[in-house]
Formats: sequence, structure tokens, C-alpha cells
Amino acid sequence: MGFLKMALFALAFACLPVHAQQRYITVASTTSTEQSGLFKHLLPIFEKKTGIQVRVVALGTGQALDMGRRGDADVVFVHARPLEEKFVAEGYGVRRHEVMYNDFVLIGPKADPARVAGGKDVVQAFQRIHQAKASFVSRGDRSGTHFAELELWKAAAIDIAGDRGSWYREIGQGMGPALNTAAGMNAYVLSDRGTWLSFKNRGELAVAVAGDRRLFNQYGIMLVSPEKHPGVKKDIGQAFIDWIVSSEGQGAIAAYKIGGEQLFFPNASN
Repeated sequence: MGFLKMALFALAFACLPVHAQQRYITVASTTSTEQSGLFKHLLPIFEKKTGIQVRVVALGTGQALDMGRRGDADVVFVHARPLEEKFVAEGYGVRRHEVMYNDFVLIGPKADPARVAGGKDVVQAFQRIHQAKASFVSRGDRSGTHFAELELWKAAAIDIAGDRGSWYREIGQGMGPALNTAAGMNAYVLSDRGTWLSFKNRGELAVAVAGDRRLFNQYGIMLVSPEKHPGVKKDIGQAFIDWIVSSEGQGAIAAYKIGGEQLFFPNASN
């Protein structure tokens, strides 16, 4: 009889929903936060503290926001403020919290065919790349980095959609593959600094332009609206957001370094 009770208990437990056995959330985020190694640093700290597992789906910002719109994620953690604010205004996100920042850098071949290396004006650099028809790799994936790149072409008064040739290559992939492609082609590419610092296959590439205020790169985090999507794990999703913007979470972000260099700078209090 005891064996029968145990078997029935095991069967009943096996039939429980997955979320009753294990607490987890899905976070739609960017390739830069994943490929830079930031999540490998942050998530074990959060999971040990709360027991909540975080499953990250790394996409371009546009795709991550679309995932939130469909209700396929509980939290969105991305870096394209105008797109994030639109997401909230449309009712798909509850509230946008600033988390951290770093900057974009224009990477290019050491031979520097466009003669832009060492400059501080990224718009002028884009104009020179266009004039020289120097090889340029675009992510072309609706990511935050791709969005920033398109804004820079616009600021340079260049219609990149209508004025491109074999020198401009869209790959439709994340930051790591874009850097690998640029290394193989000896091409220019816009990168977030975090992924660049963690990138090993640099070949003849180096930072060409940095320090322009237009290269500022802010990250934000949002809970997906449980009103639009009742399946969103509101409480534990908010627990992750609260931790990320807390002094402990912000300190963990600041502590993440590669080769002694800090990749992201927390600014949630701002």
C-alpha cells in the first residue's frame, strides 16, 4: 500500500505545470549583453539570491521588443531608447527603467583606407567611409546597434538605403558575427564597446573613432505588460528588474571587467 501511495504521489507531481516545479523568467535581451559576458557574470548572483532562474533569449533590440509584444518574454532588456519608449507608450511595457550605459565605437582596419582613425567626429568618419567606398559591415538586424548606425548615416546626410554598393555589406546577424565578418574583410563596423572588448578574433581591426557624444549607448529594462499578456510572470519578472536597479545589482554591473577595463556603467539612480 505504501508503494502505491508513493507511485501516485510521483505521478501527481509529474503532472504539475512546469512553473509550479521551477521558478523562472524569460528575458528578451540584446546580443551585446549576452556576447559581452555580462549575463554570465550577473545571473548566477541573482539566481543564488532569489532561486529564480533567468532564461535569456539574445536578439537584436527590434526582435527582442517584438518578442515582448507577442508576450513571449516576461522582461525586455535592450538599448534603443526611442524604440523602448514607443514600446511602453503602446502599452506593451509597464515602465522603462534606465540600467546602465557604455558607448559605441567605430572599428576599422589598421590600414584605415577612409583616413578616420583617431578622430572624435563619428559623423565625419561615416562621410569619409562613404566617399572612399571603404568596406563597411552592417548588422542589418534591427538591433540597437543597427538602429544607432542608421541614425549616424542620417546625421551624415547619406541615404544609405538608396546609396549603397558592394562596399556596404548587411549580414542580418549579431555583433559577434559582424565583428568576425569585418575582421575577415578588413572592414569598418560600428560596435558596442562591451562586445568589442570581449572579442578575440580582431585580426587587423582596431578602434578608429570613439568619444563622440553621439556614440553614447544607454540600456533600459521593462516588464512586459501583464494586462496585454496575462501569462507574464509579473511578480518574479519585477523581482529581477528590482534587483538589476538595486544597489546590489548596480554594483555587480560595475564589477564586471575584462582585462581590468569596465564594460558597463550603472546609472539606474539617474
